[in-house]
Amino acid sequence: MRRLLLITFVSLLAISGLAAPLDKVKITSIKAGNNVYMLQGAGGNIGVFVSSKGLVLIDDQFAPLAEKIEVAMKNISSKPLVYIINTHFHGDHTGSNSHFSEHAPIIAHKNVRERLSQKPKQKRVELPVMTYQNGLTIYLDDEEIQLTHYAKAHTDGDTVVYFKKANVLHTGDLFFEIGFPYIDLKHGGSVNGYLGAVKKLIAKYPDDVVIISGHGKMSDKKGMQDFAKMIESSIAKVKLWLAAGKTTDEILKIGLGKDFKKYSWAFINEEKWLKTLIQDLNQN
Repeated sequence: MRRLLLITFVSLLAISGLAAPLDKVKITSIKAGNNVYMLQGAGGNIGVFVSSKGLVLIDDQFAPLAEKIEVAMKNISSKPLVYIINTHFHGDHTGSNSHFSEHAPIIAHKNVRERLSQKPKQKRVELPVMTYQNGLTIYLDDEEIQLTHYAKAHTDGDTVVYFKKANVLHTGDLFFEIGFPYIDLKHGGSVNGYLGAVKKLIAKYPDDVVIISGHGKMSDKKGMQDFAKMIESSIAKVKLWLAAGKTTDEILKIGLGKDFKKYSWAFINEEKWLKTLIQDLNQN
């Protein structure tokens, strides 16, 4: 069990793009627009919204970083925390739930609560106390915070968070600015569902929207469009190879080409991305 927990923990650090010990991690802050900020450390990018009534926290990375995240939030505003939003259930986005849930209620899609409740007791974090099926809107000051669920994408419980007045979108892991995406096939994710969700986001939001990605730098619609093109091209190539009867080893040997090399990163290299595509497209 200890070995399994260690492997899981290292994998989550890899998803964050950081292999350094968490006690060495620094939480940095950058303004996204109006009263919306992005915090980066280790794990999924965090969103913070400041209202006259208090702060809204979107995702909270790993448990050992909770106090550092709290300090970073206080450097933005001394107002209390009023809501926590989980974009999905993965530990690098929900690890500090237990800490922050003592200060404010957690909001998430109903599948996030179900997934988190299924974790072993030693890994369980505080569960969302407010859930929804399709979406939810929160009104604070003159800001309209729109939570929208996308099914069968990165997982089965993905939510994006849009600050309408600020024109800032937090995508959760429906956008990996850093490179190839991780699609959690074991927990309701799907390749075609992921691409479909990304395309819907591109079509739905303004061209000048500021995007807080799940992993990587702050971005924009052009960045997300390039991301969608990469996924769509990858799917098309693998579909052709599978239709031609090529094996996994043959597909891995052919590869996606030199233009795709830049998308490999610490957790998802080209081989892992291709294996995800092959596994899912072979079943659908």
